[in-house]
Amino acid sequence: QVQLVESGGGTVAAGGSLTLSCTVSGYSSGCMGWGRQAPGKEREGVAVITTGGGWTYYTDSVKGRFTIIQDKANNMVYLQMNSLNPEDTAMYYCAARCLGRTAYDSLRQAAFNYWGQGTQVTVSS
Repeated sequence: QVQLVESGGGTVAAGGSLTLSCTVSGYSSGCMGWGRQAPGKEREGVAVITTGGGWTYYTDSVKGRFTIIQDKANNMVYLQMNSLNPEDTAMYYCAARCLGRTAYDSLRQAAFNYWGQGTQVTVSS
């Protein structure tokens, strides 16, 4: 059984940083990612990493600011978020097992088989 548990969310001032953590159990191959959903909006893929080659992809709005990191030894996935702005306010979800034709497609479609319960990130202006 795959379980994904997020932590590390909170409230931060614009320009600040947060690192989200995802504890992974029951899944060790394929790809992992992070998605987010703001109130009144659809869930979107934010970042994805392929567990084999370590390739990473990001949605355009977070490129250069967010970094996805996988710690295979400890079954953890992290999302480092810098230069946060109010538009980044959302519930953030850890995700596993890409369903798209490629990892990049999975990111664009927010297409993952498993999702965690989410952790709230609020960025104040």
